Amino acid sequence: MTPYRAVPQSFGRHPVEHVEGDPAAGVLILCDHASRHVPADYGDLGLPPAQFERHIAYDIGAAAVTRRLARELGAPALLTDFSRLIIDPNRGEDDPTLVMRLSDGAIVPGNARADAAEIERRLARFHRPYDAAIAAAIDAAVAAGAPPAIVSIHSFTPVWKGVPRPWHAAVLWDRDPTLALPLLAAFAAETDLVVGDNEPYRGGLPGDTIDRHATKRGLPNALIELRQDLIADDAAAEAWGVRLAGLLRPLLRGGGKAAEAAARG
Repeated sequence: MTPYRAVPQSFGRHPVEHVEGDPAAGVLILCDHASRHVPADYGDLGLPPAQFERHIAYDIGAAAVTRRLARELGAPALLTDFSRLIIDPNRGEDDPTLVMRLSDGAIVPGNARADAAEIERRLARFHRPYDAAIAAAIDAAVAAGAPPAIVSIHSFTPVWKGVPRPWHAAVLWDRDPTLALPLLAAFAAETDLVVGDNEPYRGGLPGDTIDRHATKRGLPNALIELRQDLIADDAAAEAWGVRLAGLLRPLLRGGGKAAEAAARG
């Protein structure tokens, strides 16, 4: 993993990375916490470089998994190009954890005085462009005759508050089991894995990315969590991208049909 250094960037750097893919592939892949990038005008948010190596800044390994998974499936993907320390795109606009002032023991000085006006600026510059990109990609897939399943890639820490986490991977889901349960069954067939069902977090956070773009549009979905120590280097992350593609590929044929049926009401 490359050490973090604050590097001056143009103010105009776009907050979303687009990976090209076939809109008719039957799936849209998302990575909400892909980057630890903080624009130059925010400096380092008052944090030392070591804090940007941690999960508080981004989901370690998730971006490389997402890019490889998209390439394997020939599917479009969208990744954020800003740190969750700036604003968390996997939260609703009214969520109190949208801009974190304290994150897993780390005080974030650059967020301490983020008032309503500053949060609105961050919503307009980072959060809403990501939302708009997702909505546009879904619309493109619908126009291509293949309303997509939504697959979101995240990662979690191996240890939380001193307690080791046994899962290698997990599937988070809420009300729609269309994709999640077959995916859990596919994971269960992989005898070398311990897989969590809504672990180590619960699915169904109101206002999160899946809720805003999949649940509200009736699209099949699954949020895949991978343990960070398993994907911390690019080679391991790419191997997981290939592995996930193998699990998802046979499910997406059915998932695409289910999405189309749901979209038709």
